[in-house]
Amino acid sequence: MRLFTLDNRLRLCADFVRRDTTLADIGTDHAYLPIWLVSNAIVKKALACDINEGPLNSGKADVEKYNLSKKITLRLCDGLKNVKENEADDIVIAGMGGELIAKILDDCSWAKTQGKHYILQPMTKCEVLIRYLYENGFEIIKQKACVSDNKHYTVMLVQYTGKSVCVDESFYFTGKLDKKDASSKAYLEHIVSHLEKRSISDKALLPIIEKIKGECKV
Repeated sequence: MRLFTLDNRLRLCADFVRRDTTLADIGTDHAYLPIWLVSNAIVKKALACDINEGPLNSGKADVEKYNLSKKITLRLCDGLKNVKENEADDIVIAGMGGELIAKILDDCSWAKTQGKHYILQPMTKCEVLIRYLYENGFEIIKQKACVSDNKHYTVMLVQYTGKSVCVDESFYFTGKLDKKDASSKAYLEHIVSHLEKRSISDKALLPIIEKIKGECKV
């Protein structure tokens, strides 16, 4: 059976997953990412987790369709609350707001375990998530951007270091994006446009906007 193709957003998440690891996909929806990663022999096994039964039922049907029930476990789960530390090496949390992703990490008793990799894709409030990460000992290893269905997204590969790092306020919006990369520049142009609208009522954003423009030549 021919395997489906991931969209650019999920493919970018997949690109950050290490080979021969175990995966937990939080907010898995239809379990497309775990199915793709297992089918392509990138991960050995996976947990497909979602807080809602509807998506999990759809995911179960897809897992059975591709005959992957022995390698992918579907689990009704609020964030990482029902995932044990030894069940996943790489954890994808994608398709939700940055504030919620930060809360999921904060609520997880073992999140601050060195060696775990987190692949994070916030739909909104990326700056809130990055602030949380850097105030709590996490570090962005690398970060990229993409366009999928005419929408701009960024994906971060994150790990816990325990180190407290002081960063500039603009960093919460730009992160570690390569400002010379075309996709990253397009994403930052989108961010600047959004911030300029917000700055009408929040003048404190103006220095941040100018800093991003200066760094990125936006």
